[in-house]
Amino acid sequence: MVKSRLVIAIGAALLTASCASTSAQQEASANAVPQPQVKTLSADPLASAEGTAQLTMEQIMANPDWMGRFPEGAFWSMDGQHILFKQKREGSEVRDLMMLENAQGEAQKVPLSRWHKYIADEKESSVAGDWLAYTFEGNIFVRFGDGSVAQLTRDEARQHNLQAMTDGSLSFQEGNDFYQVNVKSGLTQQVASIKFADEPKANKEPADYLAREEQQLIQYVQKEREAAQQRFDQQQQLQNENPSLTPKSFYLDKSKQLVQASLSPQGNYLIAVISEPQSWREDGDIMPNYINEDGRISSERVRRRVADAKPTEHQLVLLDLAEHSDTTLTYNQLPGWNEDVLAEVKRENHEARGEEYETEQQPRAIHLMSDWGWENGALQWNENGSELALMLEAWDNKDRWIATVDFAAKQLVAQDRLHDDAWINYTHNEFGWLNEQALWFMSEADGYSHLYAKPLSGQTRQLTKGEYVVESPKLSSDSEHLYFQANIEHPGVYEVYRVKTDGSSENPEALTNLNGMTAFELSPMDDELILTHSTPLMPPELYHKTTAPGDQPEQLTHTVSEKFLSIDWSAPDVVPVASSNVEDPIYTRIYKPEGFDADRAEEYPAVVFIHGAGYLQNAHMGWSGYFREFMFHSLLNKEGYVVADLDYRGSKGYGRDWRTAIYRQMGTPEVEDLVDVTRYLESDLNVDTDRLGTYGGSYGGFLTFMALFKEPGLFEAGSALRPVTDWAHYNVGYTSNILNLPQDDTIAYRQSSPIYFAEGLEDALLINSPMIDDNVFFQDSVRLVQRLIELKKTDWETAIYPVEPHGFRQPESWLNEYRRIFKLFEENLHPERD
Repeated sequence: MVKSRLVIAIGAALLTASCASTSAQQEASANAVPQPQVKTLSADPLASAEGTAQLTMEQIMANPDWMGRFPEGAFWSMDGQHILFKQKREGSEVRDLMMLENAQGEAQKVPLSRWHKYIADEKESSVAGDWLAYTFEGNIFVRFGDGSVAQLTRDEARQHNLQAMTDGSLSFQEGNDFYQVNVKSGLTQQVASIKFADEPKANKEPADYLAREEQQLIQYVQKEREAAQQRFDQQQQLQNENPSLTPKSFYLDKSKQLVQASLSPQGNYLIAVISEPQSWREDGDIMPNYINEDGRISSERVRRRVADAKPTEHQLVLLDLAEHSDTTLTYNQLPGWNEDVLAEVKRENHEARGEEYETEQQPRAIHLMSDWGWENGALQWNENGSELALMLEAWDNKDRWIATVDFAAKQLVAQDRLHDDAWINYTHNEFGWLNEQALWFMSEADGYSHLYAKPLSGQTRQLTKGEYVVESPKLSSDSEHLYFQANIEHPGVYEVYRVKTDGSSENPEALTNLNGMTAFELSPMDDELILTHSTPLMPPELYHKTTAPGDQPEQLTHTVSEKFLSIDWSAPDVVPVASSNVEDPIYTRIYKPEGFDADRAEEYPAVVFIHGAGYLQNAHMGWSGYFREFMFHSLLNKEGYVVADLDYRGSKGYGRDWRTAIYRQMGTPEVEDLVDVTRYLESDLNVDTDRLGTYGGSYGGFLTFMALFKEPGLFEAGSALRPVTDWAHYNVGYTSNILNLPQDDTIAYRQSSPIYFAEGLEDALLINSPMIDDNVFFQDSVRLVQRLIELKKTDWETAIYPVEPHGFRQPESWLNEYRRIFKLFEENLHPERD
């Protein structure tokens, strides 16, 4: 279904007590999104800004401290009384911890000596709710109901994996050992230990002929072995019968290693996830670093390439602590566990080689789903420890399962299967327990990421539904609501909502109406929200409100600098550009020069920016992570350019079909979208299609190549920054999702990699490549340069940056790079100004 074609303009108005803007800002966009009625704690931040500061390339690419040092990673104190956040120290990469006491007033720096009172790497509440345990710098602390804090460990061992036990104690992991501690007395006991070694025996088996003969002939040897066996048996019996000793260790396959483990809250089971040892760096490549303090070349270990990938397969071992037994759980109960899901892809590739393919019906490599920052991870017990839920993923990226464990039968029970012929999204996979016998989870089953509830013995119920995406769900402590972000009203506007978990909500309940990008943190008592809100012209600031739907937010921080506020930034419109290939529009940020006139005789030059990451949303109504590019676009406007910034197919925020349109054909749908956007620029914005340029970094650099190579003449000039040129050289986690593996799907790699299309280059090209990039290797650019040389191509050049990684760090490098990009556009799109 086509979403609204309404052009939504982003105003330059700032959030103030009266929601007023300066007259210049009001004129910037006649259709500005209405600003929310919110209360601030200080005067209008524009009041002290004198005039309009000059916008220069040097200012844009300077150390970002000049813009302000915005709040980062806001969170509630453990008692829910205070709001804390990190803030960059001026002129330094160090972050200070700041606190707003009682969620109001001016933020104060928290002394390092008190950080352990507030920062938690992981948290775990007792079943009774009378204490909260947490880790700080690898040690365990516990906060009691009266506010007092006790430190339980103080060493270098780095405890983690906290679990509240049903008897009121706390368990934790240290290395491959598991302990249980009484949080009041501090008494600690080891409850389990995993060793990857052969189980010890009293005597060694005879190793060869001589040893066997010696043990049969010599009575002394026989007596010594018998005595050793008796001592060993006694020690084993002592460990079994004397509760004062540590329990016997579990000895697992010595060729494996521990990936993850979780102890039951009842202390009766331990689930261990094990695998073959793998190191993505040790099995990877070597990257030279040419600039070092000793004046010599150093080498650094970097990742494996997808072409060298090895399957990741995990074994689930259920350890019964009472019986001291271990059972490997098989995947046979998972629907599709042995399907040949790549049969058609493999058949197509075999036929291309003149070969026949026979379907392979064999077990698939399956592993624990990567948690990507989930709060609770992929192994989750219910509160009383009677049930364990886990999330699994196929190595081929086509299936995700949620399963529980039948402890009596010692086997998995499938609760949900999500299959995708393209690939399972690596985000939107959060799940957890609603109660002792029901789960909630996220799924793209209907084409958009939504919330679901599933009783263990009942049918799945969908809690949210519609053409929008749900993100960052948080279950309330009483399990009555799921709070989340979503872009319900417009794809580029994210507000905070909640829905009842019993399915009684007809529609999600909106808790904010700020018209921008709004993230949240729910308070421990579920009654308040920290909001991190931004607009295209205003970087993120913190707000506070209750969870009551009608309650208005109060702005807490004002960190944006006066100098930033005094600059006349371009306010972009977010336009749904009609697609000639699919029903849904291509949402695009449009930046227009001051005094833009669509009817003037002289046509405008234009630049199209292509965002990176592929799966990322940038045509939204919040502050962009590409803030330098946003400022550069304002500078381009002042030089007379129109600028477009599109969310091509493959971008985030528009559902599963938009995300997977690039499956096995990266660079094809996206370039089609670029063509449509350029047509819109010509038809609606009076742009001269003979004066079009483009640029982008990483995935945007890759698409710059694909556009210039596959659609010569579409752009007069393009600049590719830190670009991918051959996907077989990129990493496995990202690439195999979209293109499968090179050995299985050579067709996909050849039709998706720019290096195979380099002969199509006819327009001006600038390649900008950092040399110590461990994400997209410098070799990507080197190989393409050699290809262009061999093809005898002209009108292209390369700029290298010897000390920069994938994301530049030095302001001088940023400045040099964007000066070159601007020069490229001026020479090719504004030749009369040479």
